[in-house]
Amino acid sequence: MDNFNFQNPTRLVFGKGMIAELGTLIPEDKRIMITFGGGSVRNNGVYDQVKAALAGRDMVEFWGIEPNPSIETLRKAIALGKEKQVDFLLAVGGGSVIDGTKLISAGLCYEGDAWELVLRGSYQTTLPLGTVLTLPATGSEMNSGAVISRHETQEKYPFYSNYPVFSILDPEVTFTLPPRQIACGLADTFVHVMEQYMTTAGQSRVMDRWAEGLLSTLIEIAPLIRQHPKNYDLMADFMLTATMGLNGFVAMGVSQDWATHMIGHELTALHGLTHGATLTIVLPGTLRVLRDQKRSKLLQYGERVWGITGGTDEERIEQTIEKTEAFFRSLGLSTRLSEEGIGEETIAEIERRFNTRGVKFGEAHNVDGAMARKILEACK
Repeated sequence: MDNFNFQNPTRLVFGKGMIAELGTLIPEDKRIMITFGGGSVRNNGVYDQVKAALAGRDMVEFWGIEPNPSIETLRKAIALGKEKQVDFLLAVGGGSVIDGTKLISAGLCYEGDAWELVLRGSYQTTLPLGTVLTLPATGSEMNSGAVISRHETQEKYPFYSNYPVFSILDPEVTFTLPPRQIACGLADTFVHVMEQYMTTAGQSRVMDRWAEGLLSTLIEIAPLIRQHPKNYDLMADFMLTATMGLNGFVAMGVSQDWATHMIGHELTALHGLTHGATLTIVLPGTLRVLRDQKRSKLLQYGERVWGITGGTDEERIEQTIEKTEAFFRSLGLSTRLSEEGIGEETIAEIERRFNTRGVKFGEAHNVDGAMARKILEACK
């Protein structure tokens, strides 16, 4: 296990009715800007709960942070926040609203254009931020990361700032989510864990078993959620798994990959595909192309998560990849570029972008433009 320095300061407030705790979590002297997405919180009762919990407080609202939050929208929020002199942010929504609000919290403390912060990659001078999570998926409610898009240039990059001060997770708010959003959230969570787990065997028994437990939980609950989307215990498990999958707890002292995500970001930037839907296409291709590099971990994953123990090593690895792809398909999601009408032009553009930036992703730092092409060709 490698050396590491770990701290996660986010306070989780979990359970039924916990949105009512907002008034005790935000200091009374704060001028709050509440950020929202497209308006679903008006229909599921979350908006009314938030307003009731903060009745009488000094607040301003910003609406319209879209899936894959764009700098074009976030600039407007930053301008409003500066005009109103807000000093606390509350993100009410899914990962996109939380991601966007992380950049707003930095942009409010920065004199230049916030896109400069995205290109820089991080900025630690921020306003305090709390969240009310409505869609389990990204883990943004308990980490310091965000991903921001720029529609003008079809770009999408990760950005890091500070952790939310607190996050409220009430599983009941997930009961009205559309099936596709739930499917993409399950897939996103699954691949988050895989990015931190599917590298090299033998680094940490603790991290391996923790990751395998999260993966097995997702496999177990996914079909049950499709049958019972309003089952509190199932959605509680889903919500907490999504949070634990990307709050740093399964990454302590071990190598990480993230090549699948970086390729997936490009598919979103170029085609507007939902983030989770890009990952179900790219991950099987990544495993096929890098199967020799990931050989020991693929065998371990196949045995411990999928129960694959018979046959030669090559047969076991092939079954493991097939099982993973079949799981994604059971969610109703695509696993091939051709299903989304994506072909050579996009593959060439992603290869060009990787080469132009000189990037090398993956635990072995070998996923450059040429390797990204191989992976995408394995996803046709």
